[in-house]
Amino acid sequence: MNFNGTILLVDDEPHIRKFVSLILKQLGTPQLFEAGNGEEALAVYKRENPDLVLLDISMPLMDGLETLKKIKEFDPDAVVIMLTSLVNRQSIEEALANGAANYIRKDTPKEEISRALTETIDECFTLE
Repeated sequence: MNFNGTILLVDDEPHIRKFVSLILKQLGTPQLFEAGNGEEALAVYKRENPDLVLLDISMPLMDGLETLKKIKEFDPDAVVIMLTSLVNRQSIEEALANGAANYIRKDTPKEEISRALTETIDECFTLE
């Protein structure tokens, strides 16, 4: 796969952003934007209009579910994959009900995260 789109990676933990960004770079050469909370993510989304958002659920200031809703209000076609360390089924179901394309658990092995990202990107984008 060679995904060269723009990606917004949102997580309040810098080491998670670094880990996920390394996986993303293996999928192609995307332009990567980062945000550490939901408010920052919304501002970056509105400014950069990324092709894909990877969004943590549990964050300070504005959680991922609220951020997802605001991104989808701004851009109903936004492609958002939720990142979670929670095993809370209700949060995952709420994210999917509010338009998330997929969710990935942070404790998933790197190869499975890569596979889930590849499958979601393939489903949501026509790659040439």
